[in-house]
Order: sequence, then C-alpha cells, then structure tokens
Amino acid sequence: MSATATTPTGILDTRFRAALSRMAQRGRLRAYTAPVDVELETAGLMKRLDGGPALLFTDVRGYTIPVVGNFLAARENCEAAFGVDYRTIREFIVRALAGPLTPELTASAPAQQNVITSGIDIGRFLPVLKHTAPDSGRFITAGVVVTRDPETSVYNASYHRLQLVGPNTAAIQLDLGRHLRVAWERAKARGEALPIAICIGTDIALQYTAATMGSQMPETTDELAVAGGLAGRALPVTDAITQPLIVPAESEIILEGRILPDQTVPEGPFGEFVGYLSTPGIAPVVEITAITHRTKPIYHAINGYGRETVMLRKYVLEASLLKVLTASVPIVVDAEMTAGGLHRFHAVIQVRKTAPQHNGLQRNAILAAFGALKDLDLVTVVDDDIDIRDPADVEYAIATRMEASRDLFTIPGARGHEYVRVGANGIRAKLGIDATVPFEERARFTRAQFAPVDVREDAIDADAGRLRALIEDLT
Repeated sequence: MSATATTPTGILDTRFRAALSRMAQRGRLRAYTAPVDVELETAGLMKRLDGGPALLFTDVRGYTIPVVGNFLAARENCEAAFGVDYRTIREFIVRALAGPLTPELTASAPAQQNVITSGIDIGRFLPVLKHTAPDSGRFITAGVVVTRDPETSVYNASYHRLQLVGPNTAAIQLDLGRHLRVAWERAKARGEALPIAICIGTDIALQYTAATMGSQMPETTDELAVAGGLAGRALPVTDAITQPLIVPAESEIILEGRILPDQTVPEGPFGEFVGYLSTPGIAPVVEITAITHRTKPIYHAINGYGRETVMLRKYVLEASLLKVLTASVPIVVDAEMTAGGLHRFHAVIQVRKTAPQHNGLQRNAILAAFGALKDLDLVTVVDDDIDIRDPADVEYAIATRMEASRDLFTIPGARGHEYVRVGANGIRAKLGIDATVPFEERARFTRAQFAPVDVREDAIDADAGRLRALIEDLT
C-alpha cells in the first residue's frame, strides 16, 4: 500500500512511517540536526516547540536511533498524518467503534527484523528521555501497551508510562479503573505474571484506539480489532517472540515482557498532562524478555505535559461525545474539546434551534455531555452562528448571550478526574453555561453582516517609506 491516505473504499494507510512521510510532504515534520541529550534537553526542545510541526532528532548523543517528538501535537499534524481533515478523522473513529475488524496474522513483520533476547539493557539501547528535572528517572511515554485479559482473552491496548529501574526492568503506572490494571489484578489473583508488549512507533490507528476510554471502549471490546475498524482494513499482527501474544507487525520497536505479580518499586514523580508533578507512589515491575525492532528504527517520545498527550484524545473524545449527543439531542450540530481544558475537561457544544420546541434542549445537551464523558467539568453551549473553534467567538457568545443569574448551573459533588487538584479525589462541582438565545429571539441577536468582497493583495502596500510619503502628501 502506498503512502496515499485514502482509497475509494475508505481504507486508511495508518502505518507509522506512512504517516511520517505524509507529514514531511505537507510540511509538518522538521529534522533537528544539532546534537541533543536524552537528559532534559530533547524534552525541553519538544516543549519549547510544542504545537508546531513534528520534530525528528537525528543526532542523539550516545545513540544511533533517532527520536521523533511532537508527532501528533497539533491539528495540522494529525490531519497530515492521516491525510484527511479532522472531521473525517472523527468519522473514522465512529466507524471504528461501530465496526471492528479482526486482526490479520502476517508472516511479514518489520517489527521483528531484529530480535534481542539476551543481554537486554533498555536504557543503553533506546534513547529513553528524562523529561523534567524533578522526574524520578527516564520514562518511556509513547508506548502502546498490548495485553490479553487472562479471564476474557480480549485484547486491550492502552497508554501507560514506564520508568526505567534496571537494565531489563521498568515500573509501570497503572491507574485505578484502567483495563490493564484490571487484567493485571486478575493475573495476580492467580499468582501469574501478565504478558504484555510495549509497542513504540506503532500504527496510528492503534495509537488512537489506545487513547479511547470509558463507555465507548468497554473491556469486552478487542482494541486491536477496533484499530482495524478505524483504518478500514485489518491490523496486521504477528506472534510475539517470547510472550503468548500477537503484536502489531508494523511497529518500530516492541518491548516484550510481563508485569510481575509480586514485585513493586517506587515510581514518580513525573510531569503529568495536567501540568503538575505526579505524587510518588509504588508501581508494579515489568520484566522485559525481548526487544524486537525494525532495521534503523525510530523512537517515539511524548512529553507528559505536552500538546501531544492531550491531542491524542481530542478527536477520540469529540467523536465519542457527538455519538452520544446526536443520538439523544437532535439539535446538536458539533462539539469542540477545547485546548485550555486540555481537550478533556472543557467542551463547547454547538446547537441549531429551528422551532420553539427546541428551547431547553441545549441544557439537555449539557447534561448528556456530562454523562457521556466523566472527566468533563465545564460545558458551554452556543448557537450555530458561533464558531466553536474560535475562543474569542465563544467568549463573545458568553459576553452577549449569557445572563449569569439564569444561565449558569452547577452539578455539585460529581465525579471528575482525580488528577485535577482543585477537586477532592476526583469529586467536584460541574458547571454548565447556556450561551444560546431562545428560538423566538434569534432575529434580535442576529449580528451585523458586511458585504462579501474580494481582497486584492496587489492593492495592499506595506512599504514604510512609501506610506510615510503618502501621509506627508496628505498633510
């Protein structure tokens, strides 16, 4: 399959290298050729240039493997990687949730062109970054962890940070309620280790699938199959070398291993996506049994507190939100998970009222949104003449159409995300803002319209000298 993004049948080429190739063609990938260090410098450069084109660090001191950062850290990067616009990305996510495709075993696995099963030293082989000075060590941050539940045999794919603690061991962060933690606890109850594969630089359909959570991705759903549904073709997989798992065949690097049932180590702090350092804690130990990789692999790194961390979930969450809202509230047109809310905690919903009977449904949409996405803490609803992707236009709606005594309402004591420190272990009030106007009032709130005109760029003169002369002539 070529690097062309789509075919008439709706198949996406979501291979990691195909995505990088498209990004280069569209100006969304830059090579950083000066020498960089894995200790703080590379991550610092990623943060300094966050939100811009992806960065390929070609000269990492002490390593022959280059590092790619800020990969999917902006809308333009995501659109270039997939080769379609953001609305189409969301449509493919909806397709994935509705139509998983069983993974397809292949004998051709670039991820296993090179195999290391003895003398494993992760930190010496891979350019694993230390991200911020207070971090407790070097962390693998872009690994999609694949496992199979020991009770259900269903495959799960999810993101979890791993702190290097030994040549072939790492501590893995397992938050409460995550499917990987449930699978590990089930294996632990049996006195067994849990086989896993940590896939770095893997298929971007799988990366997006691994970022899906909550009711849209129950533990009974095979997430390798969902990745195939997103791409429109079965995900190519192969048998792991040392663990009883199948793994994505097109990955750059795969660390095979197992989460031990009876060993834990101190883990953290680490700079989290909310901008704060995580609280140090105790984490299970992963024993790495093999490293497999492509010839001349690329190492993918994500800053914990960076745009890519939150952008990975933006379109996944928007697609999940719209799936719920459009089914239950027919006036909903669109939704935006905002940047200031880390594409997770704040949403703006756009509605179109076409009859008096639609009055009030905008508030139903707010309540439905809180029910659809647990982590949402603030939902603003606006009319369809407001550009929900323009923060100034949304603020305009709040400034001119929201009356605080009647259009603000709170839901006290609701469940949110435990990382938000203003809450109490995840419990906080949620806020709804109704910045819409009643259907009968639409005409009174119609904004002034100017004539549509074409701008002649050749008629615009910005030369300072000529402008000064013109002003002198006028005076």
